Amino acid sequence: MTVRGAVRGAALAQVAVLAGLLAGCSQPADDGAKPSASAGGAADSAGSGKGDDVAASGGSVGAAGSACELPVAFDTAENWKAEAIDTGTAEGGDEVAAELAEALLHQGSFTAACEIDAKPAGNIGFIRVWTGEAGAETGDARALLKEFVKAEGDTSKAKYSDFSSDSEVSGAEVEYLYTSEALDETKKERAFLTVTAEGPVVVHLGGLDTGEHEDMLPAYELAKRTLRAT
Repeated sequence: MTVRGAVRGAALAQVAVLAGLLAGCSQPADDGAKPSASAGGAADSAGSGKGDDVAASGGSVGAAGSACELPVAFDTAENWKAEAIDTGTAEGGDEVAAELAEALLHQGSFTAACEIDAKPAGNIGFIRVWTGEAGAETGDARALLKEFVKAEGDTSKAKYSDFSSDSEVSGAEVEYLYTSEALDETKKERAFLTVTAEGPVVVHLGGLDTGEHEDMLPAYELAKRTLRAT
């Protein structure tokens, strides 16, 4: 198992790992969170059936003064909590903790920038925003997204497409399966990427399992639909 695979598995098994490594991340799900749908494999897991419905907006991130200042902005769903990720947590301190933090903070050439926690809304999972270096072209979106997915580890059945937001911000999108060796489980994940003058930006939706992922899709669709330049 790769270091990254082990870290991702541990992070899913114990949300508390994230709290210890990423500044500003949420604590483990409390008794008020709804029970997770079991994903005995992505193919036979089911969420609430919300599908591609769009959630009601409860705020936004990306603009100056928001919880996360980013090259793009988008609306966040009601009760989801956004916090910037402090990449300085990977520097210094305990060597093992620093290695784990580094694995969580970077995926290929992308660096974690913002985490939007679904726990206050009753789900176990996050929308995470990742940023890359400036210099990419608009036409590079799909290739960059493929790089992001490949860097995650054991992924399969990736389906790529193009997307455009209501503000005509466009890019590439992917739906795929991720298999955690630590949990011996396969689940659905999604991400979309757009290229900005400051570099590519990936907005990624995971989830504890496929059931949680499906339940959180409306928040992901809201982010994609409202994506706009800052």
